Amino acid sequence: MPNSPPPPPPPPLFLSPLQFFASMISTFTLNFFLSIYNNKPGDLSNPGLINFGRFESDSGAYNLYEIPLFIAMGAFGGLLGALFNKLNYWLTIFRIRYVHRPCLQVMEAMLVAAVTAAVSFTMIYFSNDCQPLGPEHKEEYPLQVRTHARTHARTHARTHAHSYFCDNSGTYNPLTLGLFTITYFFLACWTYGLAVSAGVFIPALLIGAAWGRLFGILLASITPNGSIWADPGKYALIGAAAQLGGIVRMTLSLTVIMVEATGNVTYGLPIMLVLMTAKIVGDYFVEGLYDIHIKLQSVPFLHWDAPATSHWLTAREVMSAPVTCLNRIEKVGTIVDVLSNTSTNHNGFPVVMQGADSDEPSKLCGLILRSQLIVLLKHKVFVELARSRLTQRKLQLKDFRDAYPRFPPIQSIHVSQDERECMMDLTEFMNATPYTVPLETSLPRVFKLFRALGLRHLVVADDVNRVVGLVTRKDLARYHLGSHGLEELQLAQT
Repeated sequence: MPNSPPPPPPPPLFLSPLQFFASMISTFTLNFFLSIYNNKPGDLSNPGLINFGRFESDSGAYNLYEIPLFIAMGAFGGLLGALFNKLNYWLTIFRIRYVHRPCLQVMEAMLVAAVTAAVSFTMIYFSNDCQPLGPEHKEEYPLQVRTHARTHARTHARTHAHSYFCDNSGTYNPLTLGLFTITYFFLACWTYGLAVSAGVFIPALLIGAAWGRLFGILLASITPNGSIWADPGKYALIGAAAQLGGIVRMTLSLTVIMVEATGNVTYGLPIMLVLMTAKIVGDYFVEGLYDIHIKLQSVPFLHWDAPATSHWLTAREVMSAPVTCLNRIEKVGTIVDVLSNTSTNHNGFPVVMQGADSDEPSKLCGLILRSQLIVLLKHKVFVELARSRLTQRKLQLKDFRDAYPRFPPIQSIHVSQDERECMMDLTEFMNATPYTVPLETSLPRVFKLFRALGLRHLVVADDVNRVVGLVTRKDLARYHLGSHGLEELQLAQT
């Protein structure tokens, strides 16, 4: 099959050489421009865009007796994360039901922006933490600076995080930190899920850094010699990791991000303990924020493993049937009608071949994709019925690559009435060796095939190689282990 496009490769488990090369070039480019920005051309040792400052002081070191405190902060972060996710879940349900019109979504975004700005400037105005700084103060990231009767409010998120982690112990008032934590918690919960681009990574870091620093200040005030070992910046870092881990439930990747942002691998162990604790505690109450929104949007997302109680399900119960099949030599009009049928939402169609005996059932001989059929129709790769032995036009692999990834819809392909009577030979373009499973294959086995091989379609055949069903990602993703056992979800059709 020299003209058939190759099937998509399975997702790589490790970093490929091309990905490594792209990462190296992007890192070099970023460091080059950062060196120019910092007036140090040629200095390629910049830590990157996310930098919370270096923890190199003696007070920033942690001891063995602080490990239980870190674990407790991780549990608290898991509880706060579960509360955040639950509130955002209810808010998202409300948005889906009542705020689905574009005009209402714009109005909500404007309301959130107005309320956030009003609350933020009100808190800055009534806060006594930010005092006029004279020339003797050398803070790199002052939150508020008064010069020449003007007040400059520095509200950049990175500035706040750096200030929470690295400023001196007497910089913030505990009451202000507590008020900021509560206010920003609800504002961030309200903001995530709007019809505009609004993330949760930096808000979660700020919330955790605020209550973590508050915890460090209170710990230093109630314990003997607490001002020596209970550095507020250290606990702000742990609080930020706990809060972010309690919301998004990330472990390994978040550990790497936090260690890289602080420039000190010493905190790798406590950050890992905190993130694991936050995930365990948060998962006991509710799923992670991203998993919740994946389900609310009905996205067919496959997890790493099949549900634990799905071993009794087989391909017979999971598959979609009946399946729309195409003959190896098919009429163009039939192909157009199949692709235009809104009820036929599969992107892959089994190709069957009739046996020598007309009474013999058709057997599977291949699989062809919807995108391939559209390219064939676009280039009119078919011949007239009366002259079917003529050589049809040869396509190259470039013709399929040029159409990827935005293949034209079937409605944009014009096929005349005479062309509908022509025939199309799918032999050269179909996948002649599609993956198949018998009817009694278990759901975990089918799940592993999809995950390991990166499949999009899996044909279910009987003992004589007849097509009886087709398994897609949606057929697998709709099964979920809920509070009442194995449940089926309603997934989006788009």
